[in-house]
Order: sequence, then C-alpha cells, then structure tokens
Amino acid sequence: MTNPDHQPPPPDSSGSSDSPETPGTSGSPGTPDSQGAPDSPGSSEASRPSSPEYKDRIYRSPASIAGGVLLLAIAGWLGIDALIVGEGRTPWLALAGLIFFVPLVVAFTLRPAVFANEERLRIRNPFRVIVLPWGTVETLRSGYSNEVLDKSGTKYQLWAIPVSLRARKKAARQQARADKEVGAARPSRMPEPTGPVRAQADQIMDELRELVAARGPDKRAQGEPSVRWAYEIVAPALAGAVLLAILLAMG
Repeated sequence: MTNPDHQPPPPDSSGSSDSPETPGTSGSPGTPDSQGAPDSPGSSEASRPSSPEYKDRIYRSPASIAGGVLLLAIAGWLGIDALIVGEGRTPWLALAGLIFFVPLVVAFTLRPAVFANEERLRIRNPFRVIVLPWGTVETLRSGYSNEVLDKSGTKYQLWAIPVSLRARKKAARQQARADKEVGAARPSRMPEPTGPVRAQADQIMDELRELVAARGPDKRAQGEPSVRWAYEIVAPALAGAVLLAILLAMG
C-alpha cells in the first residue's frame, strides 16, 4: 500500500527550462538525430545482395546411386577381407585397388548431379564442375545423351540425367494407349487432356528449358561460364593407379 506522505510532487506547469524535455522533440533521447542514427535493419537488408527466390532444384539418378552403393559394398567386403586374411603382396594389391576403384565408383555413380536455381545451372559431372549462368545457355538437347550448349558452342554432358530408351518406349506405349482411349470414348465421357506422356529424363529437360526461357534475359542470370576440375576425385584415383602399376611391375 502506497504511503500518501511520500507521493512525488506534481509537475511544474510554469514552462521553465528546468522541466524535462518532451520525448520526440529535436535532440531529445526519444528521437535520435538523423545524422548519428544507426542504420535500421531494413536498410541493411536492402543493401545486401538479393538471394535466390527458391533453393536449388537437384536432379540425380536414383538407379545410379543404388548401383554405386552396391558396388562400394562389394568392393569394401572383398577389399577388407583381402587386407585382413591376405598373404604376401595381396594386402598391398587390395589397398591399391581400393584407392583406385573407390574414387571412380563415387565419381560415376554417387557424384553426378544437376543443380538449378533462378540464376544459374550447376553441373557436377564425374571429374568436373560446370557453372553456367542462364544467360550463357544457348540450348538443351536430348538424343542418346542429354547435353547443354552455351553460346560459345561448348557442349557439356549431363551425367546426372541419363537417357533411358526403355523409359521412352514405355512412355510412347502409354501415350498410344491414352490416344486410343480418347478416340474410343464417347463425347460425354471423354477425359480431359493431360498432355503428352514423357519419360522422366525428358520431363526434367523440359523443366530446364523452361528455366532457360524464363531466366535467361534476367540481369542476375548473366556472367561467364566456369569449369573446375574435381581434384578430390582425380588425385586419389591417380595415386591408386600409380601404386597398383608399381606393385604389378615388381612382380
């Protein structure tokens, strides 16, 4: 309970200079000066470079990944067994074989991937990483392999999106069956068209072509293509090959 004898005196209404300043006036603590005011979070965020509107779309081959995991399991089983119970030069040959074989399996099965966002296309092939801004992409084409061409005419293969002739034949059969059903259906029961049936790899290429058409003219999608060798794959594979060759040459 508040004691009335200790209540604060009423504020002075005489308007003297000793009265505290009203918050929000010039120079008062309530409103910082415009010259010495720190940057607001909004202004600092506006000065930062804009980030992509969505994360990378990642395209990989599930069958290739499954095959790579199986090969690595078999190689590990045989190699570790030879290292443990092998005699003479067998453990050394097994070690050299693993150093040579494992990076190649990873390179051709687990590593390939294609990353696409609103600014560029990044291709991770077995031994190289290619970055192509959308403005530098001329076209994407599909034949016996899926490829991308830049405006200088350089061709890059998309290892992560392999062409499956079996999948194309299956899609063609499904399309023919759907066309036959549409032709035989009554007008009142005719199903709505859902577009042509395409193989999965061809659908992915269609998506990438749409990105090229939509993002190619954008200013943020301009730049120069870059290619980087995957030394983390090449170096151990070469080391294993040299060691294996030396062991075999020694007899």
